[in-house]
Amino acid sequence: MQQYIIIVAGGHGSRMKSDIPKQYLEVKGVPIIIRAIRCFLNYKADIKIIVCVHPSYKLHLEGLIKTFHLSEFSIQITNGGDTRFQSVKNGLLLADEEPAVVGIHDAARPFVSLTTIEQCFDTARIKGNAVPCLPVNESLRKISNNINQSVNRNEYKVIQTPQCFALSKIKKAFEQDYNSGFTDDATVLESTGESIHLVEGNPENIKITSPFDLIIAEALAEKA
Repeated sequence: MQQYIIIVAGGHGSRMKSDIPKQYLEVKGVPIIIRAIRCFLNYKADIKIIVCVHPSYKLHLEGLIKTFHLSEFSIQITNGGDTRFQSVKNGLLLADEEPAVVGIHDAARPFVSLTTIEQCFDTARIKGNAVPCLPVNESLRKISNNINQSVNRNEYKVIQTPQCFALSKIKKAFEQDYNSGFTDDATVLESTGESIHLVEGNPENIKITSPFDLIIAEALAEKA
């Protein structure tokens, strides 16, 4: 069965307060997006990679792929959209072999583990989809109309990527119109009536969005 991974890298990362989008910043000399791509090449060297980028960074990414000697692998670059939904939709247009499982991953998550990737693709192949998650370790309170109350954290999970799907099902889900309730790719599929299957993620699989996250990323890269 064919396997694809769509890496979403179209954002500008305003919270990072950097001159360039966060996914192109370096951690221990390697751009975050290159680290993310390598995670999936370490899983399967013949996986088909589709990267959705802002048009103004297309040439930049092509240069990074050459610099880090990744040109021999199947890596296609396409334009991202104004929303994540549109970026993923653009990426799905390039996934054209059936049957297949496609993963969708944040470019700003460069430390996803091999075990997490394997579990996501294997579960999606069997059950139709798989979403990695972690337990909530902090206490939670819900705020509504300026009133806050405690909630049971055991009833919640922290969601990560890659979120993996049977290609035919996720393509059909993305044929619908966008709405603001689509917080990730799983919610797009879920809106069609499909149940979502959760698998265990890995704590190192952080999403780098702030300068503080970069400090954590440097420590994780040192440990790897």
